[in-house]
Amino acid sequence: MDKPLEGQTIAILATDGVERIELEEPRGALLGAGARTEVLSIHDGEIQARQMDIESAGTIPVDRLVSDASIDDYDALLLPGGTVNPDKLRTDAAAVQFVRAFAMSGKPVAAICHGPWTLRTDLRNAGADVVDEELVVDEQFTTSRSPHDLPAFCAGIVEQFARRHAAVG
Repeated sequence: MDKPLEGQTIAILATDGVERIELEEPRGALLGAGARTEVLSIHDGEIQARQMDIESAGTIPVDRLVSDASIDDYDALLLPGGTVNPDKLRTDAAAVQFVRAFAMSGKPVAAICHGPWTLRTDLRNAGADVVDEELVVDEQFTTSRSPHDLPAFCAGIVEQFARRHAAVG
């Protein structure tokens, strides 16, 4: 089986309120492509996952505090959604600094549904051109609209992360 992400480590930044499927499906695609993943958060232990923002969907173990993480340890960044998750992340200085450093590094960043909120507090006011497409690749950034787009998003992030790895590796 082809493992285009073999040797890569992907940071997944999330906290309480993360939409479980938006973390687990992309993580499964990344693992299946040979990557190693680490869940970073603003607190240790476990984060509370949600289903459709309303129902509790169990917990997800945290591998490392984002305040203790360095972008040098990761090849790419995944930002899952859920409305509460990015709302909490964008008010945490360590999370914002980590995302900002990733964006400035040129390394790939992927975000789905409400995940881009962590990239920009207000996308339109920041000058972003928001489009209604299942997958958008804009240089180092890969985004999708919702959980309905997960098949395209998962395939897209594996391709983008592999392309970046091949270009620098």
